[in-house]
Formats: sequence, C-alpha cells, structure tokens
Amino acid sequence: MTKAELIEKIAKDADIPKATAKVAFDSALGGIKQGLKKRNSKVTLVGFGTFKNVYRKTRMGRNPQTGEAIKIKGRSVVTFKPSKNLP
Repeated sequence: MTKAELIEKIAKDADIPKATAKVAFDSALGGIKQGLKKRNSKVTLVGFGTFKNVYRKTRMGRNPQTGEAIKIKGRSVVTFKPSKNLP
C-alpha cells in the first residue's frame, strides 16, 4: 500500500477531503519522526507496535568481493517491533 492509497483510505473512512487527510497523515508521520530524533528514543503506538532509535557501534566487516577487512562506521538506525495484536 502506498502513501497515496493510505491517504485515500483515511479520507474515505473519516469522510473528509483528501487534502485534510493528507495534512493529518503528514502530521502523524512528522510526530513519529520528531519522537525518534534523539538516540535511544522510542515511539509506541498501542495495538500497532514500537519504533525505536538505536545506535549500532562501529564494527569490523569484510568486503565480499575481495575478502578485505573493512571498518563499518557506527550509526543510528530505527527498528520496529510489531504488537502482538498485529496480524
């Protein structure tokens, strides 16, 4: 399902114009993004799941073509753990 399809479904279910549904959807996504800005923060949507911002440490890896050892920089990544109620 695409963003446009989600907005269309929200507009139909809430009986509101698509433009209003788009603003509401963008606001919800903006809120989730804002909640995940800090390291080790999380956003929980009850009945859906939890988004968590975690930091992956610097580690050593291998170039698959040459077998040469390379250093992989540490970085922040967002993980998602679905709710038990999510099919």
